[in-house]
Formats: sequence, C-alpha cells, structure tokens
Amino acid sequence: MSTEVVQDWAEQKLGRRFRNAELLVEALTHTSLPGRNYQRLEFLGDRVLGLIIATWLYERHPNESEGKLNRRFVELVRGQTCARIARDLGVARHIRLERTAREQGVNETVNVLGDVCEALIGALYLDGGMAAARKFVRSAWEPLLTGAATVEKDPKSALQEWAQGRGLPLPAYAIVGRSGPHHAPQFTVEVTVRTLDPVQATGKSRQEAEKQAAAALLAKVREEKND
Repeated sequence: MSTEVVQDWAEQKLGRRFRNAELLVEALTHTSLPGRNYQRLEFLGDRVLGLIIATWLYERHPNESEGKLNRRFVELVRGQTCARIARDLGVARHIRLERTAREQGVNETVNVLGDVCEALIGALYLDGGMAAARKFVRSAWEPLLTGAATVEKDPKSALQEWAQGRGLPLPAYAIVGRSGPHHAPQFTVEVTVRTLDPVQATGKSRQEAEKQAAAALLAKVREEKND
C-alpha cells in the first residue's frame, strides 16, 4: 500500500495529513518486519492519551471523586478500548506486517490494534503537537465518554473484589502454556481462588489471558449462584 493512500486515510480518519509521513508509516509497522516499528511510538502515545483523557475527565466531571474519575479513566485508556477505536477506523488493513503474520490475522488482534492506536496518537503528537493528538482523541473517544462510568469493572478487579469481600486470599494467576510463533504467541493462564476450582483461558498476551480467565471464573461463580 502506497504512502499516498495511507496519507489519504490518515487525513480522513485521524484528521491530519502528516508533514512527516515516516512517522505515520512507523506507527503502522508491525514488529514482524525489520527496521523501525510502532513500539516506541506506542510508548509515547500511551502517555499522551492518558494525559488527554485525564484532563478531559477532570474538566467534564468537576464534582466527581478521584475514585470515580479513575474508574472512568481506566476504562477509556485500556487496550480493548484502543482496539475498538482502531477497528472502527479501519486500521487493520493499513498495518504493515510480514505475510505469514497477516495470513494468521495478527493485524486483527486486540493487542496489535490497541498498540497501533496508541502509536498513531504518538505520531500525531510528534507531527502536530498536543493539539493534533487532542483533536483526534476527543473526536474518536467522544461516543465512549458518556457510557464509561457504567461499564463493568475489569474482570481481574471484579474477581479480586469478590474474593476480598469473602475474606479469601487474592486470586493467583499462573502461565500453564504457551504456543504459536514468536510474533503471534498464545498464552494459557490458570486462575485460582481458594474454595473454587481453577479455570484456564487463552489470550494473545499474558494480560489478555489473565482477564479472560478471571471473566470465565466470575461467569462460573454467577452460574453456580443461579442454579
């Protein structure tokens, strides 16, 4: 895909035609290809996104406590949310990656989409300053802002609260399996809570697998409660 095509897409979806097109290309380059990739821009974009969202919430909810603001913040900046934004923007088809990785659908995974979304924010910041990054984030995240306070807690946090509320030790997570190629690993994690049978789940990263395992254990607890 030509740089011109990607520039046209960025202008339409990100609200900016990059002065430095190399930043845009770097933000869309997966680690399966040699040379510069999105990881450094992801590091920067994560911090820029956090500052924009935190400031926005502070201004929008002047009477909310720190705890409520933080719950909104965590939901809005987590990887799944960034991946959702990226999916809505059609990012996956513009990600540059090795052919086998594309055939395996690596560019469609939550981890990669979330990382690239943050990398694009980092690229916008370097190319156009905070104003360019803020313009994109406020436009893309606006539909999510209203519902952010009512979404369910992160599964790991919810499971931890469930255990603590019953005087049980904190949930313990352990990697029990890993498979797949280096650029697209699959992790299997087992979560254990005293008095409950362990549950396993698989994800594209350890963090994702832990969340899936926590969610599965919570679902099992709810099913047993309803029986």
